Amino acid sequence: MKELTRAEEHIMRILWDLDRGFVKDILERLPVPKPAYNTVSTIVRILEKKGFVGHEAMGKTHQYFPLVSRKRYTQNFLQTFVRNYFGDSYRELVSFFARNRNMSLSELEDILDTLRHEIRKHEAEKNGQHPR
Repeated sequence: MKELTRAEEHIMRILWDLDRGFVKDILERLPVPKPAYNTVSTIVRILEKKGFVGHEAMGKTHQYFPLVSRKRYTQNFLQTFVRNYFGDSYRELVSFFARNRNMSLSELEDILDTLRHEIRKHEAEKNGQHPR
C-alpha cells in the first residue's frame, strides 16, 4: 500500500468520517484558512489514482468514497512504522513506550491489562475455545 502525504491523509480522514462526499463537503470540514476548491479536487484525484478513493458520477460532479478502510490503512501504517523505526519488532515498540517517562502508572497498567486480555484471547483461540 502506498504512503499518503499529510494533506492526502487529512482528506482521507474526512472521507472516512463522511463515508461519501463531494469535494464541497470535504472543503467544508477543512480548517481555516481553507485551500482552494481545485486544490482539494486535485488531492482527491491523486487519492483515486493511488487506489484509496473511488467515485460515483452524479451529473457533472462526482461523489467520492473510500476504497481503503481506516482500519486497513492504520494497520499498514503501523506495520511500516514498526518495521522502519523499531526493527520490525512490536516488542521494541512496547518497550519504547514503557520507558517513556511521560506515561503515567495508570496508562502503563492499562496497556498491561490490554496485553493480558489479548494473551487470553489468543490462548482461548489456540485451544479452540471462544474468547471471553
